Amino acid sequence: MDKKIKILAVDDEEFNLDIITEYLQEAGYEVIVAQDGVIALEKLKQHSDIDVIVLDRMMPNMDGMAVLKCLSESKMYEDIPIIMQTAAASSKQIQEGIEAGVYYYLAKPYNEALLLSIVRAALKDSVGRRELRTQTQKQRRTLGLMEKGLFRFRTLEETNNLSYFIANCFPDPEHMVYGLNELMINAVEHGNLEITYQEKLDLVLNGGWRAEIERRLTLPEYKNKYAILEYNANENEFTVSIRDQGKGFEWQNYIELSPSRATDPNGRGIAIAKMKSFPSLEYKGNGSEVVCRVARNN
Repeated sequence: MDKKIKILAVDDEEFNLDIITEYLQEAGYEVIVAQDGVIALEKLKQHSDIDVIVLDRMMPNMDGMAVLKCLSESKMYEDIPIIMQTAAASSKQIQEGIEAGVYYYLAKPYNEALLLSIVRAALKDSVGRRELRTQTQKQRRTLGLMEKGLFRFRTLEETNNLSYFIANCFPDPEHMVYGLNELMINAVEHGNLEITYQEKLDLVLNGGWRAEIERRLTLPEYKNKYAILEYNANENEFTVSIRDQGKGFEWQNYIELSPSRATDPNGRGIAIAKMKSFPSLEYKGNGSEVVCRVARNN
């Protein structure tokens, strides 16, 4: 039997906990509750298999930001996605959370559909990161010796396989693979297949994102479009460029994780790629090409 997804819900308001628990249990999740940060940390010690944390920011005894600080001090929690609840979606509060490593937000009050879509997005991200790490470990060996490579891809499967492969050309593949995957998916979905931000938001909310990608890949106007990844390594740095055949997009809006979009289930991939994988990440021209550089530490 498959293990139920286990979610820790942390809120000092019993009414809010009741609502969160009802929504999540009806969706098939197992819910553990805590009324403040101190209790939340105890629950995490008792349940080592927590998959997601839904964390209120303002609480007595220990607030959400203090909980984040404690979690950041232990590697065992680094793969657990945290969804921060904020009142009125304060931009300042969200920015502080982003700086503390939180990328998913719920602005109170919220409805059931939004809560579940954010939970699914956070779970997808977490599961995806673990899978990417597992796959990169399988493909290590001599790939670090590669100096040049030119590849083309057009599907999500090709994107995943190639990101595993290229990540292993870097000394620290586990940090590279997530950023590579996000930038390549962006080249496929927003570049070649012309899925807009709003379209993806609607597709994620109704669960139709992957099906729409598969559908567009078969259409005459898209079926011959592909993206190119070029890899180069020299004595000073590693460089990856990704080019698609799309019309470009307003990339300037997505280089940083914006508080105004933080409550959406999508739109954070490029920003996280820059924060986690590629400190040097530059889009060219209209956004149909991105160049990433990582210094070689000799």
